[in-house]
Formats: sequence, structure tokens, C-alpha cells
Amino acid sequence: MTIHLKRAYRDAEKGDGTRILVERLWPRGLSKERAQVDLWLKDAAPSTELRKWFGHDPSRWREFRRRYFLELRRRPEALQPLLAALEHGPVTFIYGSREERYNAAVALRDYLATQLHPS
Repeated sequence: MTIHLKRAYRDAEKGDGTRILVERLWPRGLSKERAQVDLWLKDAAPSTELRKWFGHDPSRWREFRRRYFLELRRRPEALQPLLAALEHGPVTFIYGSREERYNAAVALRDYLATQLHPS
């Protein structure tokens, strides 16, 4: 399983594989041509309520992950397109946040890692 993470405002590269926007909202000011996303999976993103509560606050990261993972467990169908894309090669999760360490794409990658390779 190869999942890369990339901010939406960075240029696409050959090694990105399938580019999947994993945000509920389209990144502000970004054209669809420049984004070059193959899939936009709003349902794989955190709920609006959870996203607003978190606000990329590192002190809320642990609780955000717990709540987000619970949301994902409640809607496994939202992950099916991601899992299908992973069967065909590398995938890049595209996200809009300026925060590189504490964002939903990081949490989603971590969630999939625990589901696909439980320890």
C-alpha cells in the first residue's frame, strides 16, 4: 500500500499515481485543471461538524482521530473507491490544509494502514 500526501496547491507529478481529493470542500481558489484530481471523495472526509470542531488544532489531534475513525467505521462504503485505487498502484491523497502534520488526509492514511495491516 503506497499512499502519498500532497497539498492541493502543489503541482502534480508522475509518481503521484491516482490523485484523490479527500476533502469535503473544494480547495479555495484552485481550478480543476490545476488540481488534476482523478477522484473527489467527499464522503471519505470528516463530517462538517468534526472538521469545524478540530480546526487543525494540534491539541485536539488525538480526539479528532478517534472521532474521525469512528465516522469512517460507520460508513465503510466511503472507503471502497480508495481501496480499489490502491489495488492498481500508488495513490496520493490531496488535501487543502496548510497544516501538513495535523490534517484529515494524514488521519485517513493512518486509519487505512491500521485496517489493512493490523498489528
